[in-house]
Amino acid sequence: QVQLVESGGGLVQAGGSLRLSCAASGRTVTTYAMGWFRQAPGKEREFVAAITGTGRNSYYTDSVKGRFTISRDNAKNTVYLTMNSLRPEDTAVYYCAADPRGNTGSSRYEYDYWGKGTQVTVSS
Repeated sequence: QVQLVESGGGLVQAGGSLRLSCAASGRTVTTYAMGWFRQAPGKEREFVAAITGTGRNSYYTDSVKGRFTISRDNAKNTVYLTMNSLRPEDTAVYYCAADPRGNTGSSRYEYDYWGKGTQVTVSS
């Protein structure tokens, strides 16, 4: 089993930045694809970004391209989401997810392990 714990959320003004972290434990996730999803009140959970096990390839939903960066430190078994130029519409609970098959898909159903989420609130 893999446990994922997110941290780094908070309240920030529009245009500001935050860096989310996702610490994995229980197993080494070096070969796992890792993803970030978010869920705003009343909305479906949506894909934000994903990264391959090596970290060489990453993928983003269109609305965050150029503003968000996903990265990982396999020595620390940790994945990050650096968020710049934040907008009020980025407000959501952000979840970290892991796919042991290494597929960097955008569907939530492809990921086996999930954290409990961290709240990000962007004020206008």
